[in-house]
Amino acid sequence: MAVSQDIRNIADLVPRAAQARPDHVALRLGDTALTWAALADRVDAVASGLLARALTPGDRLVIALPNGIDWVVGYFAAMRADLVPVPVNPGYTEPELARLLGDCGARILLGTPAVHDATAGVEVPHRFVAGGAHRLARPYEELAESGGAGVAPSRGGEDLAVLLYTSGTSGRPRAAMLSHRALLANGAQMGRLDPAPVGVDDVVLLALPLFHAFGLGPGLHEVARYGATGVLVPRFDAEATLAEIQRYGVTTVLGVPAMFASWVAHGDLAAPLRSVRLAVSGAAPLPPAPRTALQDNGITLHEGYGLTEAAPVVTSSLAAPAAKPGSVGRPLPGIELRLVGADGEPLTEAESEADENASPGTDPGEVVVRGDNLFSGYWPNGADGPDPDGWWHTGDIGYLDADGDLFLIDRVDELIVVSGFNVYPREVEAVLAAHPAVREAAVIGVPHPMTGHAVRGYVVPEPGVAATEEELIAYCHRSLAHFKCPVAVDIVARLPHSATGKVRKADLPHGATPTA
Repeated sequence: MAVSQDIRNIADLVPRAAQARPDHVALRLGDTALTWAALADRVDAVASGLLARALTPGDRLVIALPNGIDWVVGYFAAMRADLVPVPVNPGYTEPELARLLGDCGARILLGTPAVHDATAGVEVPHRFVAGGAHRLARPYEELAESGGAGVAPSRGGEDLAVLLYTSGTSGRPRAAMLSHRALLANGAQMGRLDPAPVGVDDVVLLALPLFHAFGLGPGLHEVARYGATGVLVPRFDAEATLAEIQRYGVTTVLGVPAMFASWVAHGDLAAPLRSVRLAVSGAAPLPPAPRTALQDNGITLHEGYGLTEAAPVVTSSLAAPAAKPGSVGRPLPGIELRLVGADGEPLTEAESEADENASPGTDPGEVVVRGDNLFSGYWPNGADGPDPDGWWHTGDIGYLDADGDLFLIDRVDELIVVSGFNVYPREVEAVLAAHPAVREAAVIGVPHPMTGHAVRGYVVPEPGVAATEEELIAYCHRSLAHFKCPVAVDIVARLPHSATGKVRKADLPHGATPTA
């Protein structure tokens, strides 16, 4: 079911699916099933209720809910009412929620009771609680009850469709301005892959948070694009989610490495994953163990690379002849990618200098991309978007091998320069994580009086296995040049993570390290 060219608004995908497949199940949530016709009716009713408020096209509607039918209805209804949905993590703290509500100028808040309690002091003209009445707000259902039907949006194309806040792993979150054009373009680009991640007959696991670009674009949008079926998971639990996959015959699984690792640790996967035809991992580097375990069960685990600002998918191993361990594949059809040096000029083999991280292709450089899927800049004024020629600097460092497959190394803003030499944190983290006493590792650069900066490590130990700081540093010296080795390693109970499992390095201590 290809998307016709007259689709200009992402929310138009819902009535289109309802017209083509009215009785096909659109969403499952536990024992609840909703057809495309029923979903379209509910979206229209809520959109009509929103239009009855004193709102202006383009006003922001914040969604602070876990994955669920109310989330999906609120999201698409906002767009059909010519509003801009702003999905946020419902688990954010009071200061985080207050900052985001103020930053986007929220006019409407759809949230859990806990979210409304946490934001009681923030002025938001209209508040609704999903699932029932609450002392701070009128019921969410009131929107549907006060609405009619047949809402047709006027916004689309280059108009702002959604604000998605970046994860803020290395700083304060910024809201990426994604147009309907960008979101629809990325769907079309994914649709040109062979095999496509989602098709009309697929049952897609929607366990990734829908407030994250990975769960939203390749997940919910693609389910609507093809009139497929989405299985909603409000909170990830390995055993319960495997049961849902088996119960509903899930065929497409989108996940992050932590999800796949949890399933592998659970035990035998043959029966729960029997129906799965495609598994895709993204958002963070994939360790070898989950890949091997899935391969043993006949499932090739594909990797991809994306950014919120790219709506979000940029590359996929599905775009390459074969999935290579460690590679995130090649650009989707319709996306251009190149590597540039510190001077901003494209790298070529003849111009680049030798580097021990280099491949038979190009040396490491910053990944720069161009395509119709790119965002329009950051809220509110479109700052730091693509340049006049359409290219956008991702801030990620990677290299291309001789076949043109992309391998990511690190973030530009996480690069550590020790005595003038570049240290890529991911390389050091991989060595630390290989120690049998280490479950997880992260490294950052910290000020150092002799070398300008030095490497400091943080490790989470394996239960029942001990290693001292000295032992871990000595272990690194057996695999890494002296300047790359940590001069200090903190052994901690846990590392701070984002919703998709990335380590929030901004929350690690960044103090000076003693001279070593």
